Amino acid sequence: MWIVKNRKIFYGISIAVSVLSIAALLVWGLKFGIDFKGGSLLEIAYTEGAPSTADITATLETVGIEGSSIRSTEGNGFLIRTPFLDSAGYDSAKRGLATLGQFEEKRFDSVGPVIGEELQTKSLWAIIGVLIAIALFVMFAFRHVSKPVASWKYGLVTLLALAHDVIVPLGAFALMGHFFGAEVDTLFVTAILVILGFSVHDSIVVFDRVRENLKINQDKNLKEPFEEVVGRSVNQTLSRSINTSLTTILALLALYFFGPEVSQNFVLALIIGIATGTYSSIFFGSPMLVTLEKMQKPEVIDHKKKK
Repeated sequence: MWIVKNRKIFYGISIAVSVLSIAALLVWGLKFGIDFKGGSLLEIAYTEGAPSTADITATLETVGIEGSSIRSTEGNGFLIRTPFLDSAGYDSAKRGLATLGQFEEKRFDSVGPVIGEELQTKSLWAIIGVLIAIALFVMFAFRHVSKPVASWKYGLVTLLALAHDVIVPLGAFALMGHFFGAEVDTLFVTAILVILGFSVHDSIVVFDRVRENLKINQDKNLKEPFEEVVGRSVNQTLSRSINTSLTTILALLALYFFGPEVSQNFVLALIIGIATGTYSSIFFGSPMLVTLEKMQKPEVIDHKKKK
């Protein structure tokens, strides 16, 4: 019950984090990877000693490739991001890099600017579509629950919680992109979609327990306040939700620290999103049902008085 009783505190935390995330997005924006803005990515590893990033930059400029971004990796390796390279530019880059020593090419990706913009648009619509589809599904799944909160309000609460779960990772990556160069790519969009699925799972578990407790009260003709029903439902599912999320996050942390560098941003987005989703399901979404129920009480009382 303490979660529902102190819901205003948890609302304040959610609002504060969301406002900060939106502010980070507005001030710094997201640092898009080549998937979204177009460009080329070349990953190499020198076999005998590694040159400095300054030498690589200077070498690329001598072959006509400017505006590159170089980041060193483990094992004398480098991630080299450049403007879009055609086949001739790619060959020139390799010839220039070869003057600094023998190297092994690990991967090369190239996306044109038009395709990058198209991916941005499609990714945005994919996230919006999933949000709406999940909200409609929850409304349909709880269509037989009409008292004391209508089924469409379950869908509305789910939509608000999921929007919160999207905004926070976006804000976090806007912050990390500005200070640490973290980029957003198609893997990040995949992470957001996974987060939405994980978060709605937690929400439905709590909502389903609320529905079961309401049915039990109805069968036993109990007049338990809705606030107490929701509080008891949250308590009954609290340890399950936290334990499930915690074990998932522990596995992701192992993958983040010991997995390949190319997947680190993807894993980090999942960690942030799953933690946020667990919080919103327990401390935001479920108490919001009580708030909506209390907001409609005056109307119910006025209706009774008119009768």
